[in-house]
Amino acid sequence: MRVLRIVGIIVAFVALLAGTVMVFLTFDRNSHSASDTLRPFIITMAPVWAVAIAGAWALLRTSAPPKSA
Repeated sequence: MRVLRIVGIIVAFVALLAGTVMVFLTFDRNSHSASDTLRPFIITMAPVWAVAIAGAWALLRTSAPPKSA
């Protein structure tokens, strides 16, 4: 079951990476300077990556075994 989670997370991060490239290209299409591209790109993608990393960490974290009384 853990291997399936890891494969799913890898697939999700590949899709996230492709989406990140597409967002960058969208911002870069009509920009006239580096700051016109980088500032909105970072503001947009930093929270997305933070949530993705937090979600992957939560999925991969091993839960502690239940304590017996």
